[in-house]
Amino acid sequence: MRLRTRLNLVVTGLSAAFVAVLIVAEIQSTRASVREEIEAANRVASQLLGQLASVYSTVGGPNLVLQFLQQLGRVRANEVTLWSPAGELLYRSPQATYKSGREAPVWFAHLLAPQVPKVIFPLRGGVRLVIEAQPSRSVLDAWDDITRLASLGVGMLIVVNALAFWSIARALKPFPIIADGLERIQQGELTYRLPPLAGHEASTIGSAFNRMAQAVEDKVQAERHARDAEARLEERREMASLADQRVEEERRLIAHELHDEFGQSVTAIRSLALAIATQGGTRDAATGEVARLISDEAARLYDAMHGLIPRLAPLSLDTLGLTATLENLARDWQRRHTAVAVTLHHDLPPDLSPSITLAIYRVVQEGVINALRHANPSRVDVEVRSEPGGIRVTVADDGAGLPEDWSKPGHFGLRGLTERVTQLGGTLSIGNGAAGGARLTADIPLLAVSA
Repeated sequence: MRLRTRLNLVVTGLSAAFVAVLIVAEIQSTRASVREEIEAANRVASQLLGQLASVYSTVGGPNLVLQFLQQLGRVRANEVTLWSPAGELLYRSPQATYKSGREAPVWFAHLLAPQVPKVIFPLRGGVRLVIEAQPSRSVLDAWDDITRLASLGVGMLIVVNALAFWSIARALKPFPIIADGLERIQQGELTYRLPPLAGHEASTIGSAFNRMAQAVEDKVQAERHARDAEARLEERREMASLADQRVEEERRLIAHELHDEFGQSVTAIRSLALAIATQGGTRDAATGEVARLISDEAARLYDAMHGLIPRLAPLSLDTLGLTATLENLARDWQRRHTAVAVTLHHDLPPDLSPSITLAIYRVVQEGVINALRHANPSRVDVEVRSEPGGIRVTVADDGAGLPEDWSKPGHFGLRGLTERVTQLGGTLSIGNGAAGGARLTADIPLLAVSA
């Protein structure tokens, strides 16, 4: 049931109850008034007529009494009869002329009329004078008053309810507009706003609705922007992953080219230079010296190239595996930096995906290079061990530690390393150790698969 209908029914019910209570109260008051009036009138008429009839009967007999009654006529609210000794009706009061021909309903008369006993006066000669209460006119007056009151009450009920219906309809007029606004918001029309509404309460609700709609629109827009940004970030990560793959492929190709082509070429140049130095040394000392310089430069070039190849791509990963490659890396850096103790502890599962293998190698490589180049350590400890569900790689040194501005933009090696580990679902943390120096830790889950 609609709110407007319920409110109208409540107003109608209360108004009808008020009118009903008013009518009932009026009936009770009228009933008491009629009974008091009839009883008093009957008592006065009985005493007066009884005494007069006795006097007239004593003086002139029944005929004088009959003449007296005929001259008296109708007595209001009383029925007067005169009976002979044989029970014959000698006289009855004439019918009332007041509101003649009309009577109140029987149920109403029973409700209001009092139960007043007949008063009988025995007169001279055996004649009986009977006085009986007759409240029909009083009851009819009461009925007319009650009907007028009821008509007035019904009229007022109609007027009051009409005004109430109009007021309720006007007060509830904004509610369909508000409900329509909520429906439109639910359907996704977040830009909809309620117009100015009449009434203090409706205006307050409208203002609150518009603020709520604005907040919902702002939140949805923010969520859309966040989803778009997340989608763009994911797309960039995919592109970065693809770029990393292409870079690794190019590095591998370059490393192979350096190892196969340039390595052989440099070796050939050195061999030729040594041959020239050997043959030319007997004929021309200057030519032999130049040839030895070429041989030495070719040797340095060969050593530099072999030092560069692991930086480009660890070719031994494909042939020797991760364990041997890490051991070679540690030995190579130990050979280059004899004053620094480079240690390696590893506990690796047998089968690792290529992406995890390469990520572990890059973390160890980047950590060791950064420690040796920037921290001036006396010791670098590398630990690669298996843990439940993943691999933990730790590179710690006892050097100078991280500088205060190490987290500022520009450290592309660490940033690329972080992206590589994040793409595998892992985490990379960098910080200073409790006893000094820097500590790099990478946790890589074994569920990661190569892209």
